[in-house]
Amino acid sequence: MRLLKTVEGLRYWRESQPASIGLVPTMGALHKGHLSLIRRARRDNELVVVSIFVNPLQFGPNEDLDAYPRTLELDAKLCQAAGVDCIFAPTPTDFYGPGYPEALVTVVPPLALAQPLCGQFRPGHFGGVATVVTKLISLIRPQRSYFGQKDAQQLAIIRRLVHDLSLPGAVIGCPTVRESDGLALSSRNKYLSGQERQQAVILYRGLRRAEETFKAGVRSQHSLARTVFQYLETASAITPQYVELVHPYTLAPLEQVKTVGMLAVAAFVGTTRLIDNVVLRTRRPIIAIDGPAGAGKSTVARQLANQLGLLYLDTGAMYRAFTWYVLSEGCNPEDEVSVADLLPKCSIKLAATHADDAFHPPNVWVNDVLVTQAIRTSEVTAQVSTIAAQSAVREALVQQQMQYGLEGGVVADGRDIGTHVFPDAELKVFLTASVEERARRRQKDLEQQNQPIPNLSDLAQAISERDHKDSTREISPLRQADDAIEVITDNLTVGSVLDKLLTLYKENVVTEGT
Repeated sequence: MRLLKTVEGLRYWRESQPASIGLVPTMGALHKGHLSLIRRARRDNELVVVSIFVNPLQFGPNEDLDAYPRTLELDAKLCQAAGVDCIFAPTPTDFYGPGYPEALVTVVPPLALAQPLCGQFRPGHFGGVATVVTKLISLIRPQRSYFGQKDAQQLAIIRRLVHDLSLPGAVIGCPTVRESDGLALSSRNKYLSGQERQQAVILYRGLRRAEETFKAGVRSQHSLARTVFQYLETASAITPQYVELVHPYTLAPLEQVKTVGMLAVAAFVGTTRLIDNVVLRTRRPIIAIDGPAGAGKSTVARQLANQLGLLYLDTGAMYRAFTWYVLSEGCNPEDEVSVADLLPKCSIKLAATHADDAFHPPNVWVNDVLVTQAIRTSEVTAQVSTIAAQSAVREALVQQQMQYGLEGGVVADGRDIGTHVFPDAELKVFLTASVEERARRRQKDLEQQNQPIPNLSDLAQAISERDHKDSTREISPLRQADDAIEVITDNLTVGSVLDKLLTLYKENVVTEGT
């Protein structure tokens, strides 16, 4: 593991690394929440970089910059044990340069994102966050950067920052990690006295009670916030700063939850300021089915969507639809620059046909033009693989797929549906089968198609090689989500697998009232 303390050293190290990199920005004093981000980055990437930098730009004049815990030696040991490849731990002058702080160029996030919630009490804080993250991502050029959901306002700003400034890599939001009693992990928890620590959990309990109230049908900001305030008032050490209901992505204030909302709280526990939040959804459920090729994902996903009255998110149809659009614009499918230039101009919409046949494809529109039949032509079929292989196309269509998560009511299958496209899906399934079983199924399919039939060992070898390729690819790698339920389909019929998934749906979705 490298421990680098200068921008020059980091830049030289980065230039020598062709591998995919995951970045975990931190201010040190690492805890289990940080380690969960590192584990996720370790799983998704070939190399992991952790920055440990107490950024003075995000501290106000009366905040705890000097007192903030600095435990680099211990942090380095934790990173080493977690498999981190490089720690970047500069001083402010090393990081920002000799012009710091007077002549430093800074980044100003949109006021609509920076002013509400914590922004009204910490002026300049999110400008400091935006500046440090912009510089870190620009220097390291990661494929993915990882941030916790506890700092939800920060996460929303960074997502917007990366999008608007075209910074490299994806922003991955990860679930809040909590103590056994529910208190969200934070480096500032170290400031709490014993009594304050006991009372601090009231923040989480208030949010949980509001969540239960929400599930019972309460949707208004006033009622949900009042529930949290009532809990906070029971603890003498707690001084509330705000309890607000906002949209989790735009941070716009909400009077009531129509599809999704975030109830956020900030409070002083003694002299320590803590934050927490919970996301509330009224949308229909999302079912994410991932797994290796040949496990029967698409067949089962289509039938499951049909039985539950949900939309089968036919990602293949989306790629066909964009291919049709490329051809209709007279663009050469192999000209990746011209293809990428068309992406912002193409809006794809899918809608279930509610046919009795589970395999009846959904209706597809491109820019309000119905193309359900047009995307099945031989011309589109001949070019769709060329289009789908282009990274810009994949990234853009994944963003369109994610939009279906706002209203829900979909079943989707793939390699990274539960880990990347719909990380908040109500039910995540990892559908798999042994290599031998999938080889036998492939033999049977070829036989039914009157195709030449390779021997079983050759098919098994080919399947193993594809599994490795799918799980190590830079874009859309095959991953099993931590909270996915594994279903092994060896020796099971399609009907039996479908019955299992319907049972899982009843146990994990219906019983939760979603």
